[in-house]
Amino acid sequence: MTTNPLEQHDQEDDVLTQDPAKVILFNDDVHSFDEVIVQLIKATRCPQAKAEALAWEVHTSGKAVVFAGELVRCMEVSGILEEIQLMTQIEV
Repeated sequence: MTTNPLEQHDQEDDVLTQDPAKVILFNDDVHSFDEVIVQLIKATRCPQAKAEALAWEVHTSGKAVVFAGELVRCMEVSGILEEIQLMTQIEV
């Protein structure tokens, strides 16, 4: 069975739009663990224990994916993290 090139293109677009975007948080020497934890909870609505684990991963690895989801929600999360000048990047 052969696929029409237009149908194949549509299927590829569907896959791309379904993949979650990711918010990456980068480590810095400016913010305290408590500041980062509070902002992670505010941005992602995660429990404190998860925010602490994410903050530790950012600290030890230099960066970490702190949220994955729809692009619009990732932009919201990134914006909240950046309210206190945390460095973020969104990957799609």
